[in-house]
Amino acid sequence: MKLFPSRFAILNAFAVLFVAISFLLRLVFMALDFSQVDGSFFALMKVFFIGFFFDLGTVSFFYMIGALYFLLLPKRFYGSVFDRIVCFFGLAVGLLIVYFSFFAEITFWDEFQRRFNFIAVDYLIYTYEVVKNINESYPLPLLIGSMLLLVLVTVWLFVRKGLFKRVFVAENTFKQKLVPTVIVAGVVLLFGTSVENELAETSSNRLNNELSKAGIYSFFAAFRNNELSYTDFYKTIPEGDALKSVQKLVANPSDSLLQPKSGIIREVKGSMEEKPNVILICVESLSAKYLGVFGNPDHLTPNLDALATSETYFSHLFATGTRTVRGMEAITLSIPPTPGRSIVKREHNQDLFTIGEVFKNKGYSRTFFYGGDGYFDNMDKFFSGNGFDIVDRGRGFLPSGDIVTSRKNIEDDEVTFENAWGVCDEDIFNKVLKEADAASEQGKPFFDFIMTTSNHKPYTYPEGKIDIPSGSGRNGAVKYTDYAIGQFIEKARSRPWFKNTVVVIMADHCASSAGKWELDVANYRIPAIIVNLGDAKKGEITHQCSQIDVMPTLFSLLGWEYNSNFFGRDVLSMQPNEQRAFVGNYRKLGLLKSNGLMVLADGKVANQYNWDQEDNSLDKKPTDSSFLDETISYYQIADYLFNHGGLDKNVAQ
Repeated sequence: MKLFPSRFAILNAFAVLFVAISFLLRLVFMALDFSQVDGSFFALMKVFFIGFFFDLGTVSFFYMIGALYFLLLPKRFYGSVFDRIVCFFGLAVGLLIVYFSFFAEITFWDEFQRRFNFIAVDYLIYTYEVVKNINESYPLPLLIGSMLLLVLVTVWLFVRKGLFKRVFVAENTFKQKLVPTVIVAGVVLLFGTSVENELAETSSNRLNNELSKAGIYSFFAAFRNNELSYTDFYKTIPEGDALKSVQKLVANPSDSLLQPKSGIIREVKGSMEEKPNVILICVESLSAKYLGVFGNPDHLTPNLDALATSETYFSHLFATGTRTVRGMEAITLSIPPTPGRSIVKREHNQDLFTIGEVFKNKGYSRTFFYGGDGYFDNMDKFFSGNGFDIVDRGRGFLPSGDIVTSRKNIEDDEVTFENAWGVCDEDIFNKVLKEADAASEQGKPFFDFIMTTSNHKPYTYPEGKIDIPSGSGRNGAVKYTDYAIGQFIEKARSRPWFKNTVVVIMADHCASSAGKWELDVANYRIPAIIVNLGDAKKGEITHQCSQIDVMPTLFSLLGWEYNSNFFGRDVLSMQPNEQRAFVGNYRKLGLLKSNGLMVLADGKVANQYNWDQEDNSLDKKPTDSSFLDETISYYQIADYLFNHGGLDKNVAQ
């Protein structure tokens, strides 16, 4: 008796096709990033062996659906109209899913150099923006047409090879069909209950690990695990020891700890308080490597370079994460990244102690500006739920049950250019100027948080503004964003309120954080510039520091006294041995101190490295227990405080 009877001929051919295409896709991804892949013979063999294992597991789920149908359909219905419709339609749907996922993986790899992860899961929620972005970045009609053509051609080949005929005239008994069905069910059960996606990560090279995975399986693994419990998956130490450690690490020398038994709330001393308006420009995907002051020779950022050399700028600043919501989390909450999804997107993320609370207590209005729909990535609910007014291109209201102090639309007559992600940077800045003019007339200081969108694929912007054509790539988008910021600063300088206004310009994250290492440190380096602080406070801030430190440093420069629940601190008060930066992604949590990097990973794993800045490589080192405990303390307490109400705004009152 054949193990896989003729009734299963279509399923067998489908499985072979799936494995073949998966193999081809690995070759494509490997060719795209071959310089960063471990290309040794045994490393590549391991990639394809593990990849084959995950491909079999993935295709078994497809196979199981068909096997159950073939098993349960009585023999007398073989070849009937019903059987033919189910077989042709089922194969077409399966092929469409496979071809779509492979095309989607190519675009995802192009953006993130990763297999599907929780970002892909999140994108399912925001189909309008994502589909529009894909349509503006790629020839979508051609891609869809190609997929449908591939489906038709594949079905035709199956017919031509006589596979359907074998299925419809098969004489297999129930027992003959039961054996392969049980085998496949066992594979499905194994992968569904015991095979974690992380089992593919057997190499020290991140790209080799990603190549070993299967995209569809990675997608559903991310769907199940887009939130990770720190205590369940990461190394911990006794909670009391972790808290005491963090209390010492986050405090400036003059701070007074207010709740030594339960949190990190402390009174930050100040003197000679200044209360200028503050405008924070959070720039989409602005890696430090694009700025001339960081060595870029292409003159993409003349305005930012001029501001950096004439004002106050951070030259050794690192982003905490790889996505906009991570940047927002770091800036507003001044907290290290927590595993899984950003707090911006989680439940119970309202009424927290944010930088907005500090501004509120100083008498400021607070407004969040975004050129797209704030619904994207939950930005509107997060900011409105934490006391900010909203100005965006959205629906003008929040879902029932949500309360927002104020929400204003960017109207059609205020828009000169718009793409999938929102209005161009010039348009959002013009809206900020308009609202700032109105706010200044009320005599109340204002804090504006602006999120730009132009430096994002498809990299389109108004023509004729710069010497790089719209839609031609990242360099053009960076140069246009720099142009728009320059125009904004020039217009703002002409306003009477500007003499009493400070502008903070900082990236949300880098253009790309992917690389061959667990955490590619150089790809987390971002710029931050503070404009109009005054001559006495101008200059380069060379301290190694984190995104979470920028606003506490500004508060110190303004002489503010306030209660702080922040992990970030005034970097100018740090001793050299206290300087550090937090870098991470949704699974890896890193602490960088000088050239030392400690990385915590799920599975309660920790690795220590020496970071070589010259070639951006990581050399694994023996674990320093004190360095490890410090890293654990930061992340364990950050997770604990969020999950136990320790970040709520009323705690810090």
